[in-house]
Amino acid sequence: MLDIIPWRRKREVTRYRDEIDEMFERFFKSFGSTLPDIFRGEGEIWPSVDVLEDKKNIIVKAEIPGMDASDFDISISDNILTIKGEKKQEKEEKDKNFYLMERQYGTFTRTITLPVEVDEGKVDASYKNGILKIVIPKRKESKESKIKVKVKE
Repeated sequence: MLDIIPWRRKREVTRYRDEIDEMFERFFKSFGSTLPDIFRGEGEIWPSVDVLEDKKNIIVKAEIPGMDASDFDISISDNILTIKGEKKQEKEEKDKNFYLMERQYGTFTRTITLPVEVDEGKVDASYKNGILKIVIPKRKESKESKIKVKVKE
């Protein structure tokens, strides 16, 4: 359809599209360096998570600095790991002018579907240097049973 638009008009359409793209880019940059912030809602943070698997365990590491171990609520139900917590803001600084405030405070909930069946009763969690580490033992697999299929002719 654009092929039948005269060259001059085609350049105008491109210019308008570039202006709109720039407007959206400025809008999203105003929310900080992480785009997902705008989708979380006010007062929520979103921890970065790694999920690893070895022969015996699923290991989840969540980067959540500035919290205490008692600030977390961890649960597993139907093979879904849920990490909840709240990072509280430090006491308000009176008579201080902030030039930049990038640290995030608020509540978070992170749910992760685990890749294999796990033993929910033997979960171990630790928190050190801003990293929450959750070790979840895999459920012992049942022995495979082979079923021979007969072909009818």
